[in-house]
Order: sequence, then structure tokens, then C-alpha cells
Amino acid sequence: MAVPYPTDISGQELDELVEGAESYFQKPWKRFWAPSWSRRKRMGGWQFPLEVFLIGLILVAAPYFITNNIAEARGVTALDPELGLDRDIPVIYWTILPYSLLYLFYPVTLMLCPKDDRGHAELAVGMQTLILVTAFCCAIFLILPAEIDLRDQIDWEAMSAWETMLFEFIHFSDNPWNAWPSLHIVHSYLLARLMTHWARSRSPASLGWNIFLVVLWLEWALLCISIMTTKQHFAFDLVSGLIVAHVAWRFSTRSIGSIEEIWPLEFSGESRSSD
Repeated sequence: MAVPYPTDISGQELDELVEGAESYFQKPWKRFWAPSWSRRKRMGGWQFPLEVFLIGLILVAAPYFITNNIAEARGVTALDPELGLDRDIPVIYWTILPYSLLYLFYPVTLMLCPKDDRGHAELAVGMQTLILVTAFCCAIFLILPAEIDLRDQIDWEAMSAWETMLFEFIHFSDNPWNAWPSLHIVHSYLLARLMTHWARSRSPASLGWNIFLVVLWLEWALLCISIMTTKQHFAFDLVSGLIVAHVAWRFSTRSIGSIEEIWPLEFSGESRSSD
């Protein structure tokens, strides 16, 4: 008689596991957000975005730089995603500007966040997604590190003064590791989608907001190109980053689409009131 393997699970049990995982990814982390949520109305609604910014420094920025320095110290490449075309792509020095502009995506997202309960709840959902996707990518950086050994193609004599300044800043702050998936792509895509959501919900017919969206997505397209033309990433990093970003946003949209006026109460651990 066949003995069931101990890890065999039924279809119903598998569905419950998947549902539980989706619930964890999509619903608010009540205990995590409760302290900040209780202070959300301070400073005219600005305190919550400021606290989210500090949370991002600790749980998004810090893990990246920690794993980046660990990879640099180890100096081991477990998987080399370099393709022949990576060295065929020319260095375009001015694209260091759109590459560097990623760092404006974070404060601009916080500024655009509506300063009401719904906006704060959507911002928290976005931050949860950034935390989880950063943890996922950082795990790959540690398990399958890859050195981005393309900087030898850069001709420092061919740059202007401002290009040199930006390249020096990037090279000083970011070691040529943490290749794939490119967090430059993942983060910029998620933040651009969140800003687009808020811009469209405010005034979809506004010329000003439409111009903002054109500029935003043009910058994002240039950023995608720039990670290769500045020799900061391989083409594989771009593709894998786009895949991870798209999947992460799909999870986020389910949460954002289900936010009702009463739903933000869950951030403080309160129950929904019955009709």
C-alpha cells in the first residue's frame, strides 16, 4: 500500500496556502503600521509620509547598500548574466542624468500622496510592496551575486564636468554588484505607477497632470536605457527587473483597488463597522 508522502497536500490546502500568501502581501500589516497610523493627521497629514520615508531608509535603502557591500567584500560571481550585446551597447554619458533622477522618485511620490486616509493607506500598500520586493531582490543578490564588470568601457576624458560629477557620485555610493533584478527598474516602475494612479484620480483631464505624466514616463523610459548606457547594469538585469516590477505591481493593484473609505481602519487594528 502506498504511503502518502508527508508533504503531499490537497488542492484545497494549496489554495488556502496561496490565499494566505496573497493576504499577507496585500493586506495591511496592522501592528507594523498602527503607531504611524495613529499619528497620520499631524502636520496637516504630512507626518505619515515622513514616517514612511524613514521606514524606507531602514527597510529599503539599508538592505540594498548592506548587500551591495557584502557582495563587494566577497568578490564572488555565482551567476554571470553578461551577454555579447552588453559590451556592444555604447556609453552615452548624458544618460547618467536620467539614471540619477531615480532618487527624485522617492520624495516626489511622498509629495504627491493625497494627505487623507485613502492616500495614506495607498502609500502604505506601496511601501509594503517596496519592502517585500527589495527583500526578494536582496536575497538573490546574496545567493547569486554577479559583478557588473563593464566600467572599463567608460572614458573619463570624454565627459563634461557635470557628467563626471554624477558618475563619481554613483561609483562612490554604489559598488558594481547587486546586478539582477535591477532595483533601479523595480523601484522606479512601482513608484511611477503609484504616482500615475494618484495623478489620474485627482484630475484626469488636467493639462498640467497630463504633462507631468508624459515627463514622468519619458524619464522612466530613459532610465531603463540608462542603466545599460552608463554601464551600471546588464541587459538581463533590465529584463528581470521589468518582470519582477510587473508582478509586484499586480499584487499592489489588488490592494489599491479594494481600498474603501472604511478599510484604512484596519491599519490601526480596528474592525470594520457593519452596515
